[in-house]
Amino acid sequence: MMAYNKAQTRSSARRRAERGTDHGKKNAWAAYAGDDGRWKPFAKAYCDFINNGKTERECVAYGEKLAKAHGFEDLNAVVRSGRKLNAARASMPTGWGKSFMLFVLGEKPLEEGMNILGAHIDSPRIDVKQNPLYEDTDLAYLDTHYYGGIKKYQWVTIPLALHGVIVRKTGEKVIINIGEDENDPVFCISDLLVHLAQEQMAKNAKEVVEGEALNLIVGGRPLEGEEKDAVKANVLKLLADKYGVEEEDFSAELEIVPAGKARDMGFDRSIFGLWPRRPRLRVSVDDGGARLRGHAGLHLCCIVTDKEEIGSVGATGMASHYLENTVAELYACTADYCDLAVRRCLRNSRMLSSDVSAGYDPNFASAFERRTARSSAAASASTSSPAAAASPAATTRTRNLWPASERSWMTRAWRSRRRNWAASISAAAERSPTCAPSTA
Repeated sequence: MMAYNKAQTRSSARRRAERGTDHGKKNAWAAYAGDDGRWKPFAKAYCDFINNGKTERECVAYGEKLAKAHGFEDLNAVVRSGRKLNAARASMPTGWGKSFMLFVLGEKPLEEGMNILGAHIDSPRIDVKQNPLYEDTDLAYLDTHYYGGIKKYQWVTIPLALHGVIVRKTGEKVIINIGEDENDPVFCISDLLVHLAQEQMAKNAKEVVEGEALNLIVGGRPLEGEEKDAVKANVLKLLADKYGVEEEDFSAELEIVPAGKARDMGFDRSIFGLWPRRPRLRVSVDDGGARLRGHAGLHLCCIVTDKEEIGSVGATGMASHYLENTVAELYACTADYCDLAVRRCLRNSRMLSSDVSAGYDPNFASAFERRTARSSAAASASTSSPAAAASPAATTRTRNLWPASERSWMTRAWRSRRRNWAASISAAAERSPTCAPSTA
């Protein structure tokens, strides 16, 4: 039996070698041989978005900037002005600074539905708790809690940056971004010296670093003339001098992320080394507004949302009514408002959820099914809609995943909502006699 298996393995290897790669999958670089102009602009936009969008608020701010550069309007401004949106005009509402939507209006009635692309922009990270600053044994720390699924041991002894927003008692917002500029200080979470870590290294990987031990070191120098908590006092003085922030202002939204920019990896620079590694990688171009174009009269919508890592909860997650409310506002800007027509628009829409997948890693082969896993060198597993093929702009080669989108987290929520909307159509029609019956 062993001899048979070895022969079978050699035979399979020969067949794979004849095809060039495992299971006929070609290296993605072969499609771009001698044509750097097709992928370099995309790669640059990809890294620029990552570097400028390490938090949800930064993603939204940078996405709004890209959208405005491509002619998108703020839907909120259109609503306040009372004017109507024309066909082929795009709108760009924002949602509390942590999510946003883009629309490209087609020629068909909005009641006939939209093609919707959704992605989330939150990533596993470490958050700063309320009233976090404290001193212990001549070191100043920020008390933290991790957000989403992280490998806690990966976050110790690496350079970390602090991003977020502090609202002063006066109501003024202070943007915090410390650790990304080469002249900025960075922060760190300590780990145990290997000589003292015999007991620690015998633990399960989940327990090597406890969540309660993820405290961020932010200072170690005492304030002259201060006796009690002198290191903490010095940190507060520095924050007050530079940002005008007091200790009471620390009930803020501060996120701890790896410091540094996206970098080329490998001698041939064929791989990116970056954080985060979540669907916002696809947001960089598709959701940022550069590639959303109308096609065949269809209405297009892009949802970029928050809170997926913790169950899509809150006012900025997909569990909220942000989608329904925004579509209702959009409808009122294109025609005489009708609640039943809005429900029909939602019922007739199709949605694709954009997410990332793990490439096959030979170092951890047992974690993958080699026959079905995507190779790290194979073509991108990112998503694209059928309408995207009409865009004349150069894009990377993508695989159409519309048929496989049934399992996605956002699509499941969408289909559940569609069932609810369909069930309420008849009741809504009785309450909305001014709406014409659906011809669908």
